[in-house]
Amino acid sequence: MSSAPVGPLGTILVLNGPNLNLLGTREPGIYGTKTLADIEQLCARTAEQRGLEARCVQSNHEGSLIDAIHDARGTASGIIINPAAYSHTSVAIPDALAGVELPVVEVHLSNIHRREEFRHHSYVSAVADVVIAGAGVQGYAMALDWMAATLTPAAAAD
Repeated sequence: MSSAPVGPLGTILVLNGPNLNLLGTREPGIYGTKTLADIEQLCARTAEQRGLEARCVQSNHEGSLIDAIHDARGTASGIIINPAAYSHTSVAIPDALAGVELPVVEVHLSNIHRREEFRHHSYVSAVADVVIAGAGVQGYAMALDWMAATLTPAAAAD
């Protein structure tokens, strides 16, 4: 599956893990009231403003997330991932991220370090170039800003 990037800097895979399809109604005191559709619209707008294209994928299934990561090799310039609960349980997802050799930003809506002890460790963080936690939906825009800055040809010379 090959696609020509819309933006001059390429396509960014924005990958959302389990239960994020319930955003807006699931524990709004922790995750806010924005929906996954709101996040996808924010990503599309922000990406376009930064010379990127956002390709958004959400799955509740670990294997589907891994397939999307593998598909990003050759079709994307970077990956933004909110692995959700798989942050704390999956070894396969960080292995896949490492295997495709793309820039990775890990995003969490809540600050996982201020929550239950089991949420403090993320396996994905070990392979992420950047981790953004606790910024709410703005974390996705921040991740796209970082991708744009990193993928800009002038940044490569730094």
